Amino acid sequence: MDLFTVLLVPVIISLVLAVLLIVSMWKIYTKAQKPGWACLIPIYNLIVLLEIVGKPWWWLLLMLIPFVNIVFAIWMTNLLSKSFGHGAGFTIGLLVLSIIFYPILGLGSSIYTGPAGKPKEIQV
Repeated sequence: MDLFTVLLVPVIISLVLAVLLIVSMWKIYTKAQKPGWACLIPIYNLIVLLEIVGKPWWWLLLMLIPFVNIVFAIWMTNLLSKSFGHGAGFTIGLLVLSIIFYPILGLGSSIYTGPAGKPKEIQV
């Protein structure tokens, strides 16, 4: 095996996985009636994700505090899971096996039910 093959194979696998996760996040955003391209913009993608899960923008500031950000990221992932009608088991899947569960959420039959699973209010 030559050096080119040893270096090229992991790069190709990484690119394929990155594209899969980007497409999955794009679909998650569009299912929540948000612009899909927002998942590509740093910082803004978190603001839009906070809207999807029904939390205020200032949670972004909490994400800057070491160790606190881990707690809030897990909490936000749980709220994302609930927003699509899933429970704690799916949240664990999103945290541990992201490469499998984000495509299930975005590309599967999951339906956005409102922030943190609360039904959307109907405008009259």
